[in-house]
Amino acid sequence: MELRELRAAAAAGNNSAGELGGICIGSSSEDGVQRIPTRADLFMEQLNATNAKKVALLLVLGFVLYHGLLNWNYGSDSCQWLLSKGRFKGDNEWQPYGCMMHKYSYTDTRRCLRYLAFFGNKNNFVFIGDRSVRLLYDRFVEQLQLPQASASETGDDVDVDDEYDNNASARANVARFEDKKLDILVQYIGAMEVSPALIDRLYQLEQEKQLSSVYVMGLTYGSLLAGNVTDELLRQYSVNLTLLVAPIHRLVAQTSRVLWKLAERVDEEKLPPAWKLVLNEDIDRLNNVARNVFRYTDASVWESAGHIANGLWDNAIEGHRLSAHGQRLEVQLLWNMYCNDQMNYNDGTCCSSAEPHTSLQIVAYALFGVCIALVGGICLRRWLLHMRGQTLYVPLQQQQQQSSQSSSSSSHSHHPANALAVLITDYGTPLVALSLLGLIMAYFYLCDRTNFFMKENKYYSEFSFWIPVAYVFALGLFFTEESRFTKVLNRQQTDELRGWILLVVLIYYMTGAQRILPIHMHIKLLISGYFFLTGYTHFTHIWQTGGSGSMFVRFFQSMFRLNFLSILLCFCMNRPYQFYYFVPLLSFWLCVIYFVLSLPPRITSASVDANPLHYLYLVCKCIGCLGVITVLFMSEVFFERIFVTRPWKALFVTTDDDIHEWWYQWKLDRYTVTFGMIYAACFHIAQKYNVFDDNNHGNLFSRRTSISVTLLALLGVGIYTAFSLLCRNVQNCEEIHSYILFIPIIGYVVLRNISGILRTRYSSFFAWFGRISLELFVCQYHIWLAADRHGVLVLLPGFPTLNMIITSFIFVCASHEVHRLTRILLPYAVPNDWRLVMRNLVIFLIVLIPVARSDGMF
Repeated sequence: MELRELRAAAAAGNNSAGELGGICIGSSSEDGVQRIPTRADLFMEQLNATNAKKVALLLVLGFVLYHGLLNWNYGSDSCQWLLSKGRFKGDNEWQPYGCMMHKYSYTDTRRCLRYLAFFGNKNNFVFIGDRSVRLLYDRFVEQLQLPQASASETGDDVDVDDEYDNNASARANVARFEDKKLDILVQYIGAMEVSPALIDRLYQLEQEKQLSSVYVMGLTYGSLLAGNVTDELLRQYSVNLTLLVAPIHRLVAQTSRVLWKLAERVDEEKLPPAWKLVLNEDIDRLNNVARNVFRYTDASVWESAGHIANGLWDNAIEGHRLSAHGQRLEVQLLWNMYCNDQMNYNDGTCCSSAEPHTSLQIVAYALFGVCIALVGGICLRRWLLHMRGQTLYVPLQQQQQQSSQSSSSSSHSHHPANALAVLITDYGTPLVALSLLGLIMAYFYLCDRTNFFMKENKYYSEFSFWIPVAYVFALGLFFTEESRFTKVLNRQQTDELRGWILLVVLIYYMTGAQRILPIHMHIKLLISGYFFLTGYTHFTHIWQTGGSGSMFVRFFQSMFRLNFLSILLCFCMNRPYQFYYFVPLLSFWLCVIYFVLSLPPRITSASVDANPLHYLYLVCKCIGCLGVITVLFMSEVFFERIFVTRPWKALFVTTDDDIHEWWYQWKLDRYTVTFGMIYAACFHIAQKYNVFDDNNHGNLFSRRTSISVTLLALLGVGIYTAFSLLCRNVQNCEEIHSYILFIPIIGYVVLRNISGILRTRYSSFFAWFGRISLELFVCQYHIWLAADRHGVLVLLPGFPTLNMIITSFIFVCASHEVHRLTRILLPYAVPNDWRLVMRNLVIFLIVLIPVARSDGMF
């Protein structure tokens, strides 16, 4: 109903709520007339998750169209972006446009060359040109040698300035490096201008037929230092460069790659006397001539090298020589161009081909396609029936939902609205849920398994990490509400805790802050807090309810909620289960919790009242659990022997059949869940004996006791912070962390709950994210971050901040929708009858048999 209609209805006098469309905003006035909703009120009603998802869908479709046009115009080869565009991020880190650059170390470089040499590839690099190319050659060779290698080992002990000395020998214009173990040959050919000798040398290189070679060329003309760049000189320069087109064409025909390096701009104020006549205006004119000559040839104009030189203009040595940092960045570009497609580094997507799809992925998406086709057929059939005037019956539950949602409409308009809704179909059916999941999985695949969307490297700085953290907590404090509960760690409070933990962890992964040890240790503490909370909540549920109903059914419901999305992604994204390490850990410890607590006798609040001996049984269970964990930790060989046993080996190893990642993650939080159960037991026993009272809005303890406990809690949190700041070795830090993590966690719980004012309020903002925390953690791998969480997804290139906002919005909407769809499918996958649960479990295991056989599990 339009706003003017509402106001007209209100003006008619003494209208009922139904005549006002059922909208009641604010309290009634003294004369009993309710306040008329304003445009702002109606706008706020539209700010909900459903409409947000519609906006996210429109954004996705828009970016699919935008990137489709980019790929259609420029192709999907990211090498052209690597060699043409980019920008500097803080600390002079170079970011190529739209792709991720791996930082090649000495080891990475030699590993790449050995790999290529093993398959019979001759690694041949030729540098041809002036001083800047010679410097690039030296840095390139430096990358192939240990830092302590002497200059004589490179096969060239000539100073780089000799080539500009008129009395220098011919050896200054020729350099050569060869390593037979790597099967690599690197040559430098000095040339200040195009000459018959250079053309002959290119012809000789062509005759050598060194396939898959890389040629880096860059030269101007011999009298550059004399200045006076006239139009006639530019015309002659263009003619000379044209002579290179035919040789370059023949070299490229031999599957070689030719890069033309543009002349670098200079800092005119810092130039030495010999360079004073060189002007940036003349250099730009020469570069434009080179661009025009090579634009339609097989040579690639290396624009990004010029951008690097311009970005480091202030650091140029003597005003005209690129700094060592800039030269190394250019060398990194060359190695990324040459090796990325062969080595498949997760953080090196530039020049890397998309990952090939597997048969399992084809089957998974085909099944989703069948679901989508069936839903489309149902919608089409209903639409045809509706057009023929046939009556469409609406399920009672759906009709009630639609009536509540469309209460602003008059009574005579209910039937068309319901009929229109039925044309679309019921969004609560599992078939529609699977269809929507298929579309979401297709978006996942498009983002992370193809080169359709762009990706960029992460970047850490103090501002990039702490400003988002501060902003998130400001929002969390702004959306603070009164809680319905007064209990310690009630549902709203645990949702809040999970929410802010996940948001901080996401910011940590987005910014790549893991290299900062104190931040790294605090993030590990937050993740441990999540596990601690898992142990606490599941113990509390069984303690309070006595496992009423079927613990068997509840266990599988929890396992389904935990694993559904991860298993689905394993099928659709071709990743091992261990790739989503957080989910396997939660699942494993959930199995431990239910096994320990379900062992007879089952210990509950009622059982300890009936039989105090159950306290002793509880202590024995906890000690036994800690003892088994300690035994597994003390022997890594025994640990591996258990977890690499078939058929469950596939659940704990990575793609390269390595179990060390599981060992690392397991031992880091090996005691955390048990600590959570022990804390829950102590807490509930203390509550039973009235050590404190959380049934009201007051403080937990008396004033004096509260001050003492608060100081102890602050001391506990401060001890961990001081430990993380003083610790210098990550292995030692993480080992100590496993034993002391419960101190700051319990300290936080005490600080959060000891005051009645704090305990009875919560952040609805954090709690909302906490309810979808698991989906947020898993979905971030593919549609927020990129390249298996090694980079950042780029939907809007050139605007990093706005891109982060857009991708975050789509990511949160997708995670919320996956959470909703999982809840729809849960009762169908795990019914309340344990016999039906067993039936579905057997069906699932049967489906896994062909998958397991193809993966070598049997």
